[in-house]
Amino acid sequence: GSIASVSAAPSHRDSGFLVAGLLDSESCLRAPGPQAGGFFFERRTRREGFAMGKCYFHLYTKIYHPLNLYAAYQQARRGKRYRLAVAAFEYDREENLLNLERELETGVYAPGGYYNFYIQSPKRRLISAAPFRDRVVHHALMNVIEPLFERQFIFDSYANRRGKGVHRALDRCTAYLRRFRYVMHCDVRQFFPSIDHQILETILARTLGDPAVMALVKKIIASGAGVQMKEYEMVYFPGDDLLAYYRPRGLPIGNLTSQHWANVYLNELDQYVKRSLKCRAYLRYVDDLLLFADDKAQLHAWKAALILYLETLRLTLHEDRAQPRPVETGVPFLGFQVYPDHRRLKPRNGWAFQRRLKALAAGCRAGEIEPQQLDASLQGWLNHASTGDTWGLRKAILKSADLYWE
Repeated sequence: GSIASVSAAPSHRDSGFLVAGLLDSESCLRAPGPQAGGFFFERRTRREGFAMGKCYFHLYTKIYHPLNLYAAYQQARRGKRYRLAVAAFEYDREENLLNLERELETGVYAPGGYYNFYIQSPKRRLISAAPFRDRVVHHALMNVIEPLFERQFIFDSYANRRGKGVHRALDRCTAYLRRFRYVMHCDVRQFFPSIDHQILETILARTLGDPAVMALVKKIIASGAGVQMKEYEMVYFPGDDLLAYYRPRGLPIGNLTSQHWANVYLNELDQYVKRSLKCRAYLRYVDDLLLFADDKAQLHAWKAALILYLETLRLTLHEDRAQPRPVETGVPFLGFQVYPDHRRLKPRNGWAFQRRLKALAAGCRAGEIEPQQLDASLQGWLNHASTGDTWGLRKAILKSADLYWE
């Protein structure tokens, strides 16, 4: 296909290869793909200890289909049209998209380098920004494979999913606090720097049976090798030798693919908690986990089991922080202290926004920033803070920036 020709039906040669290679040895299902005339193949596979899953084939042509690439370009530029890299790509948009299509079709596409910078709030993190053309490819890939993984996730996984998010996670937390006597908050140590490339590729390959798709996935994963190395404190696991230090690990924070693959990686833990530990009340937002029970001893037992299971993913918990507590004392979660009948914003979040708002208001009065920028920042924070009992806090912060009048 090309930008001018949008036909993307798979060739007879490709279809024959898939049929000859799979139907003889596996029980496959043939289902209509999202594009007219396109098909993909599903192979049912058994995950270790868990239920049947599906392995999907013949997906690669959908990734570099012209309509998908154009949609990916529009998604990648959303809210960033006036940035230099986006404007440069848009100046010769058709040629750039054609080049990407050709590179992907022939398999010569190679990701570029990352631009790295640190943010300090809420804590110091290394952010890695991929070149714009790579972000277009990330969106094109996720448009095709994200729905295949979405159907595998548990209901109570709330990060980077349509219809989920911070506010729904907080509401679910409140509901569980009202039903159970104890809660245990766990978080994974240095999560993004610790994600093991070999384990991630193995997990992804259980669902993505198309070799060309996996080759592209591996290129994107490998492009992030070493980016988070300075953020990682080496941990050795049972059976490791000295060469374990050189295992490729780490996903760049800032990639669209990293956000979704982090969910895929910890979906292994979600399934273990729900299916093996039989925990009825559990929720996760990225690497923050909450487990609820009426028995404190049960939570201690689950904690020990989590520590052992996470070793199989080469991850560790902040063990000293993971302690069962009565729900009446509240639990810290997503920037709030959440109680059964109310929520309080963490003080550091209020102070940080107060400082930022004062700087934005001063810049707006001096003509250095547009009023729309101040309004967007203010409305975003107010909408977030309003999910807690923060009327007095919001009023005080607005007064401190001379933005509130009685």
